Amino acid sequence: MMALACALVASTTLFAKMLGRAVDGPSIHPLQVSAGRYFFAFLALAPVLVWHRPSFADTAWGNHLARVAAGWTGVTCLFAASAVMRLADATAISFLNPIVAMVLAIPLLGETVGRWRWGAAAIALVGALVLTNPGSDAFRPAALIALSAAFFIGLEVVLVKKLTNGEPTLRILAIGNFLGAALSVTAASFVWQQPSMVQWALLAAIGVAMVAAQALFLEVLRRGDASFVVPLFYTTLVFAGLYDFIVFGEKPGIYSLAGSALIITGAIVIAWRERLRG
Repeated sequence: MMALACALVASTTLFAKMLGRAVDGPSIHPLQVSAGRYFFAFLALAPVLVWHRPSFADTAWGNHLARVAAGWTGVTCLFAASAVMRLADATAISFLNPIVAMVLAIPLLGETVGRWRWGAAAIALVGALVLTNPGSDAFRPAALIALSAAFFIGLEVVLVKKLTNGEPTLRILAIGNFLGAALSVTAASFVWQQPSMVQWALLAAIGVAMVAAQALFLEVLRRGDASFVVPLFYTTLVFAGLYDFIVFGEKPGIYSLAGSALIITGAIVIAWRERLRG
């Protein structure tokens, strides 16, 4: 489930980069890309909501609002960084968010993180730093945008975990994408420009892929501690590098290969330790 979620999330950054690089039309502003992500995600959910008619009683609206604000800010920063940097570099920096989430899970969720998880997370963090080797495009000023994405996405992960402890998946998806659509469309109205048909298709693909990834990720969080499952999300870096190579011809260098290997090693160590614990 995590592997599929990672592949889908990486595809959204690929589509965002294509929109930012003026594929089949003028460059699309990151705020408009975020609007497409939330609007089409909500449209994809609408038939499911009509069919199941989820209850919204006892909804923790404060947590939902905070989650949407953090998620919208984080994904907009990620799309902005992806448009001006190598996709693997932007994704690598922004996906320091599992470290943020793992640390925040201690005071906010009361989770306990042992030395094995700290060690495995450190291995993955070193891998992300190796992948964004000094002297690469990852260290341009745009890297600060990706770092902002890492913080806000990490905060969103913790807030989502809090929601999964007491609310059903469909309600979380419905509220998150509805509020996100309202917020992002309002913000995009100030920079709106008419997309081409291909760009509309890419915007729709971002929304559909993201809502599918969200559904998978929520189920993964429901089945395990955030401090355990979140570091596994680093495998998104592997998919991002693969997509960058196929679409933009960005060939992975020694740093990319070494960094990816360390990231995967960290994820395997965590999974192996959890299996030993039963």
